[in-house]
Amino acid sequence: MNRLKALLCAMAVVLLVGCKEEDSIPKPSAELRLEYPKAQLGVLEKDQFEFQFNKMARLKEKNSHSLTLDYPEMRGTIFMNYRKIDGNLEKLLGDAQKFSYEHAVKADGIDEKVFMNEEAKVYGNFYSVTGDAASQAQFYATDSTNHFVTGSLYFYAKPNYDSIYPAAVYLQNDILTIMETLRWK
Repeated sequence: MNRLKALLCAMAVVLLVGCKEEDSIPKPSAELRLEYPKAQLGVLEKDQFEFQFNKMARLKEKNSHSLTLDYPEMRGTIFMNYRKIDGNLEKLLGDAQKFSYEHAVKADGIDEKVFMNEEAKVYGNFYSVTGDAASQAQFYATDSTNHFVTGSLYFYAKPNYDSIYPAAVYLQNDILTIMETLRWK
């Protein structure tokens, strides 16, 4: 019995002396790197206008005045509507601007950029929304006499800006491409 106690004590001493505690080093947080392909552009021609769009999007035309560009891989959609100006430019501008700022309640910020293409007679605003708002971007474009187009970007996910940020930036660039290539007929 004494031998057993001596053996157990010796093993305990060996274990205590042999196991030395190492300082634990925290691992850096992993960050998911989302990469999207470079946009391959196609042309959408309507009776009133035309523009270039990313072929990654699935085009859905609801009617002659409403269409969507759906990005299923990103769970996002750009909704677009066309209106003919018929003495109602001020109302159309007011509605588009009001709609853009309705997201201010949940947004951390809204960056407004004026857009002008004198040669093509395309004038408008682009609104980039930061924060957990329902829509991450809105825009409107007009020639100020006949045509008025509005658009907005929505994701089919709970608004979590950190999670959707890479896709939001990618699709905001697609919206800017639409605005830059927009031509009236």
